[in-house]
Amino acid sequence: MTLSLDEARIQAILLDIEGTTTSVGFVYHTLFPYARKHIAEFLEKQCQSQIVRDAVKQLHREWEAGAREPGCPPWSKGTDQETRESAAAYCRWLIDRDRKSTPLKTLQGMTWERGYQSGELRGHVYPDVPAAFERWKRKGKTISIFSSGSVLAQKLIFAHTDFGDLTPFLAAHFDTTTGAKKESESYGKIADALGKPPGAVLFLSDSVAELDAARSAGMETALSARPENPEPGPHDHRVIRSFEEVFA
Repeated sequence: MTLSLDEARIQAILLDIEGTTTSVGFVYHTLFPYARKHIAEFLEKQCQSQIVRDAVKQLHREWEAGAREPGCPPWSKGTDQETRESAAAYCRWLIDRDRKSTPLKTLQGMTWERGYQSGELRGHVYPDVPAAFERWKRKGKTISIFSSGSVLAQKLIFAHTDFGDLTPFLAAHFDTTTGAKKESESYGKIADALGKPPGAVLFLSDSVAELDAARSAGMETALSARPENPEPGPHDHRVIRSFEEVFA
């Protein structure tokens, strides 16, 4: 079965990662545990990096806004080491709850970079992804990514796959610095950045709320129903189970 959509009208394909190009299990059982295990060591070694320092400051502002939440770890404002330890503990707390925190995603991406460089991590994509990228590019479609993971984290996944470096197929990357994935305004910004009318962009995701937001902005949408994805609940979006169904 192929996606019922006017192919000629679609100029760009915007992709979610988790549950769409990449297994949910890879994110939860490989990437998150790796970041949780190594975040304290990373903060210790990279404490002089301005990007890291800025991210820790942003984390502290988030912590101040939500410190009353049950179970939230304390934050010591004593020595630099105590600050780093507090930041690491808060990161682990956020990771355990899969929070879409922009500074956390920044630090996770930098932590994962070390794992990819050392060979401890390999980026996972489904087998149908490389062929789809080649096919869509051959058809003149612009391929981009919108994920809650940082742009760095996105590029690392696609640069280190078992199918080689897939980043040359990707024209743009968007993360939560563009906006929240469940807000329609974010998708309007992305369409503007791509230089395409929203109706010429097809967004693929496993999240109904994200698809709803994209459609509200005028984009075409389809739900990624990979076999291991959770049941999405009621919705009225097109459904695909493989990228082989998209403009084959």
